[in-house]
Amino acid sequence: MSHTLPPNPNPGINYEGKALKDIWLAGGCFWGVQAYFARIPGVAHTTVGYANGKTPNPTYEEVCTGRPGHAETLHVQYDPECVSLGTLLRHFFRIIDPTALNRQGNDYGVQYRSGIYYRDANDLPVIRSVIAAVQQQIGRPVVTEVKPLTNFYAAEDYHQDYLEKNPGGYCHINFASLTDATLDEKDGFMSVDPQKYHKPDPETLKQNLDPLQYSVTQHSHTEPPFENDYWDNHEPGIYVDVITGEPLFTSKDKFDSGCGWPSFTKPIDPDSIVYRSDRSYGMTRTETRSRAGDSHLGHVFEDGPRDKGGLRYCINSAALRFIPLADMEKEGYGAFIALLK
Repeated sequence: MSHTLPPNPNPGINYEGKALKDIWLAGGCFWGVQAYFARIPGVAHTTVGYANGKTPNPTYEEVCTGRPGHAETLHVQYDPECVSLGTLLRHFFRIIDPTALNRQGNDYGVQYRSGIYYRDANDLPVIRSVIAAVQQQIGRPVVTEVKPLTNFYAAEDYHQDYLEKNPGGYCHINFASLTDATLDEKDGFMSVDPQKYHKPDPETLKQNLDPLQYSVTQHSHTEPPFENDYWDNHEPGIYVDVITGEPLFTSKDKFDSGCGWPSFTKPIDPDSIVYRSDRSYGMTRTETRSRAGDSHLGHVFEDGPRDKGGLRYCINSAALRFIPLADMEKEGYGAFIALLK
């Protein structure tokens, strides 16, 4: 199957001096995956190659045997100020079948497995949250592997930008989702515009927050378990950042973990949560903070329900404000009511 390639906006964007980030994506034949991601605004560079195999510097012919165990993979370098990892991963799951093992399109073999490979451990919660939403949406196990990148070898020159050189070449990718604005509703996500939510000045914060809310959100303290407002709240509604009002979680993704704090399987928008390594108290944890307000929310763990992605967002009630379903429209959150149905 061949495609007419859509226009590429990235050559007109200056990425010089930008602090670029990296992610490696395996989604079957890498020709189409590269052509697709090269056209997402914010993607500065793409390179196809072979990842996480057993032999150094493999050739294409060796990889095709399956014996070295490499996956055909795209290295994406992107500007996080223009496009987020969550957005890139949403695009990724729109062009692959995450339930297919060692297969994509008409291509079969271990080299065509789907995978997400990372070097920054802080990327893992974002990856897991997107997979959790995908798994809930499709109702079947996601077999896309998620692993640290152990190695990556650039493919031969003739593979690089293959479809640019050979516009009629084979491609299993559908490029329609690059411009289809309706896909957010179809793939189980809801985008939140952070520009709508603003953090007040420090003096206003002190006036608007009670002492516990202030110490939790501004000083990363933790409220007592089982003695907080929402740990056992079962009412339908939405949970927003207590400081900015940015939507963070819904009651539909809330579950009783037994820990004594509100627990959620995923955020409304994977990009609304900022993740940081936390090595306090002799532990290694992943802290969660709100995007617009930079509020300390809590932590995320990988002991949540397996059928819903396996994550547990353990969040302080003091960092949240709950808006009941009946009040969401009048409080300006009507667009999010669909998430509860």
